Amino acid sequence: MLKNLSERREAWKTIFLFLVLVVALTSPFHYALVNLYPSRIYVGAIMWCPAIAAIITLKIKKRPISSLNWNWGDWKYIRLSYFIPALYSIITYALIWVLGFGTLVNTEAILDWANQLGLVGIGTLSPTPIIFIAIILLGTVEVIRSAATTLGEEIGWRGFFIYELRKVLSFTGVSLFSGMIWATWHWPVIVYYGNNVILELITFYVVIISMSFMMTYYTFKSKSLWPAVIFHAVSNVYIQKILPPLTMKIEGTEHWLGENGIMFAMVTCAFGIYFWRKAIKENL
Repeated sequence: MLKNLSERREAWKTIFLFLVLVVALTSPFHYALVNLYPSRIYVGAIMWCPAIAAIITLKIKKRPISSLNWNWGDWKYIRLSYFIPALYSIITYALIWVLGFGTLVNTEAILDWANQLGLVGIGTLSPTPIIFIAIILLGTVEVIRSAATTLGEEIGWRGFFIYELRKVLSFTGVSLFSGMIWATWHWPVIVYYGNNVILELITFYVVIISMSFMMTYYTFKSKSLWPAVIFHAVSNVYIQKILPPLTMKIEGTEHWLGENGIMFAMVTCAFGIYFWRKAIKENL
């Protein structure tokens, strides 16, 4: 954290410039997503706006793009950045199944996977082979595909933004502030498409801020933006593509399920507190 007052002011100016650019670049695509059509093309464009904003900011400030932490880093943090989001997603849905907020398995989803993969007939006696093959492919190929869009976010948020914040804030401040901004950046979609907007906004902010603590930890420990890219992609795939389709919803428990559900917020909050305490202990 910078001590010189003029340097701190310059850092805040850079942060403000970046955020203005993010809003300016994102707004047209948010408008298109909400008012025209919820196309994946618009979603992909939105996710690359932080990267473009970071690059423009660097150009304006006459700093090289190579100053971002492009190095791969220690494989230890890459592995952990796959394992942790997969773990908290599995724990979330295990609790949902055990506590009766949803039931395993959704036969319609398994049939849909079978159709998509050309595996109709393999699961005649048991759906296990289809589930196994689908999870393996989603957990590898789909994570790689997802990383192509999460890379855009993470170049901006973890590759650039949190390092600027680190000049003026502690680890706790960086994680909280970047998490709040990151969550707020999503709010038009939550507000427009949410069923229970107030509840979903609360749970979403808890989830995103909690993830911010985890991803900030791995970014600073690894000195690389790639663990955050992997972390983000794995979290999206497990909590959107793998576990929800396996779950049969029960009437009256829908607010406990999904990425904006109460259970996911509770589990990620527990993980976030753990990583916050861990970072403080390690003087990160």
